[in-house]
Amino acid sequence: MPNKILIVDEDDEIRKITGIYLENEGYEVLKAESGEQALKVIDKNEIDLVLIDIMMFGMMNWIEAFMKIRKNNIMPIVFLDTKSGDFDEIQRFTSEADDYIRNPFNAEELIAIVKLQLKRYKMNSNYQKLAENKNKNKNKIEIEIGNLTINCDTRQTFIGNNEIRLTPKEFDILELLARNKGIVFSIEKIYEMVWGKVFYKSDSTVMVHITKIREKIEEEPKKPIYIKTIWGVGYKV
Repeated sequence: MPNKILIVDEDDEIRKITGIYLENEGYEVLKAESGEQALKVIDKNEIDLVLIDIMMFGMMNWIEAFMKIRKNNIMPIVFLDTKSGDFDEIQRFTSEADDYIRNPFNAEELIAIVKLQLKRYKMNSNYQKLAENKNKNKNKIEIEIGNLTINCDTRQTFIGNNEIRLTPKEFDILELLARNKGIVFSIEKIYEMVWGKVFYKSDSTVMVHITKIREKIEEEPKKPIYIKTIWGVGYKV
């Protein structure tokens, strides 16, 4: 089956031309003219790569759209700067994407980047584990790890028969890690997927939340058996 690529741009002409480039290479192309529409398309389809125009919404809107897509999805996202925006202003946000194409770009450049990102996506074992876990666990109501039980429907957490009271964000972090058992998540990735915002290096929010979760679910918080630290990389269950 051909790879599915979603083009997100409010400009019909750009969607049309970019779509032709991709279809000529055998890709299946889906299109959306807004962030809201893009999320609906992604919800109904297995998208392999997203191309999103960073100048179409205005600064806050395209960032919000990107973060909402990234929060629950693992496919590569490539930014398109179709109107030659201020690169210095957006540079800190482009680092969050998998790649960036600046205007003017031609068919050869676009296809080369798309092929590279799809190749990395398909070969990356971490991506593959995430994809498998997403399909396997997306409808799973209860997750059991040792003596720990997480009910994703009622959003309750138990150690044995004892209920553990977690805040909404603490639960979201624990559920994310538990649904993807064995996969290491960086602090940045946890923040992006749970809070849906761009991470800033000086932010200690995730570490504080991890500490609080451990204090609640671990018998010895300094020697955790559920949420483990992978030094220099991140956390995993």
